[in-house]
Amino acid sequence: MSVEKYPDNRMLGRRQIVDGKAGKYVWQTYREVYDIVIKVGNSIRSCDVVEGGKCGIYGANCPEWIISMEACNAHGLYCVPLYDTLGAGAVEFIICHAEISIAFVEEKKINELFKTFPASTEHLKTIVSFGKVTPEQKAEAEKHGLKIYPWEEFLQLGENKNYDLPVKKKTDICTIMYTSGTTGDPKGVLISNDSIVTLIAGVKRLLGSVNEQLTMKDVYISYLPLAHIFDRVIEELFISHGASIGFWRGDVKLLVEDIGELKPSIFCAVPRVLDRIYSGLLQKISAGGLLKKKMFDLAYTYKYYNMKKGRKHGEASPICDKIVFSKVKQGLGGNVRLILSGAAPLSTHVEEFLRVVACCHVLQGYGLTESCAGSFVSLPNELSMLGTVGPPVPNIDVRLESVPEMNYDALASTPRGEICIKGNTLFSGYYKREDLTREVLIDGWFHTGDIGEWQPNGSMKIIDRKKNIFKLSQGEYVAVENLENIYGLVSAIDSIWIYGNSFESFLVAVVNPNKEALESWAADNNVSGDFESLCKNPKAKEFILGELAKTGKEKKLKGFEIIKAVHLDPMPFDMERDLLTPTYKKKRPQLLKYYQSVIDEMYKSANKPNA
Repeated sequence: MSVEKYPDNRMLGRRQIVDGKAGKYVWQTYREVYDIVIKVGNSIRSCDVVEGGKCGIYGANCPEWIISMEACNAHGLYCVPLYDTLGAGAVEFIICHAEISIAFVEEKKINELFKTFPASTEHLKTIVSFGKVTPEQKAEAEKHGLKIYPWEEFLQLGENKNYDLPVKKKTDICTIMYTSGTTGDPKGVLISNDSIVTLIAGVKRLLGSVNEQLTMKDVYISYLPLAHIFDRVIEELFISHGASIGFWRGDVKLLVEDIGELKPSIFCAVPRVLDRIYSGLLQKISAGGLLKKKMFDLAYTYKYYNMKKGRKHGEASPICDKIVFSKVKQGLGGNVRLILSGAAPLSTHVEEFLRVVACCHVLQGYGLTESCAGSFVSLPNELSMLGTVGPPVPNIDVRLESVPEMNYDALASTPRGEICIKGNTLFSGYYKREDLTREVLIDGWFHTGDIGEWQPNGSMKIIDRKKNIFKLSQGEYVAVENLENIYGLVSAIDSIWIYGNSFESFLVAVVNPNKEALESWAADNNVSGDFESLCKNPKAKEFILGELAKTGKEKKLKGFEIIKAVHLDPMPFDMERDLLTPTYKKKRPQLLKYYQSVIDEMYKSANKPNA
């Protein structure tokens, strides 16, 4: 439809690299992309892949990713993204589990894909590189009986062949999204055409109702993984409006520069990206000297005060925006009108800060792969929704279900319970895992596993996770996610993982301290050493424990919720060590395995009679 309506609009763009330097964005129009999609579709079909076949896409976001995905859509194939960050083990699992026969691969990922041989070659017959193929790679593929094509050569396979596009139904599966899950093998979430189209209609209605309609002039920066539902549906939304999608170069250090060149109007982010922007801005403000800092603080207080009184962010203080905050807007290219945060909870202080200084709407959303991403999203100019994920989108029903063992009552005066969702955006089940589907889909209601609290203004606050609950030896239940959110407010730490079990009476934690905060504490207290040796220093541990206890008391935590021992790890929790999922959720079983000896040591020393 968009090709018919907007054939000459800019659709997909990437930066031209001249003499090793990145230049301007070069664009393909909707008509040009459509012509390539048709060629790719014919080429796929000429490799004996028929309707209902499974097609893998492996690599970072780029125009070819979208083109391959649209070719799958056109020919009724299941598009199966292979998570860029999952590593060879999971890629092999997905190829075999989904029975993928053809895979599109980013050039630099080809050798990674070869690591799945010979297990994957039972199903995999064709590999298509988004770029070139070396003679060695060709030989390796042929040795295992596979065909491998560079992009340009693959496009010629379907020349002079015309395959009819099958008639597709709403209920047809469009994609199998494997969620990384915090435990066990990835689960294949079946998403139908209907789910995606319904979601897009809902977001369109929502943006229209708050007067922030998307238009064909909007520009999006594509850098969050397309293998993840959040970015995928936003890009589909943009395509449905004839708007433009520009791709980053794949390097987080160059992202700001790509943004400066592209000047996007909509910026989607995960909290980790926004946290980086936040700390970067704070550093700049402190480095600017006392006068500038004073001016910034005054402008901030004044504008925030007016926003609290109900003024829209654009009208709260145009003068402060012009003199003080416009620099922040310029840092994001100058055209951003909407920042949307998803995939994990955004800290309230970061959200508040960005709502004041970014000179655009900052909205927090919530959804799962199983609900096709956005199920809740906060509304523009509603400061009372700070720290919540807003009301439900227009095309779902939501209810809370009591969780008695955690003392959550959906019928209490402050209703709390497990969030359950019903509607057409829901998934069609887990691929080949009906047992798991039955566990979470009951009478049409999808049980998210997240605990929510309805706010008086109709928005939802996520306060806990149903599974992350354990009992201490004295029989007290601990809702660990909620505690981590509270302790996460401590400015001296970057992240925290809390642990307890039913054999111990107290909690311990592994903390990634904030480097600047720890170093400035050390300077003030004449403690010498670099960041790594500070993390080992018992005095530094005492300092961090004290900061945690202070916040615990302020937030009126119970005695058993106060952390009694910490281990400071200078190295942030990461995906390389398999401690986080690609959406930065903590993998608790893996964290326990990794830090087991540290945990044992903390309990041992804290349990000593004189400790």
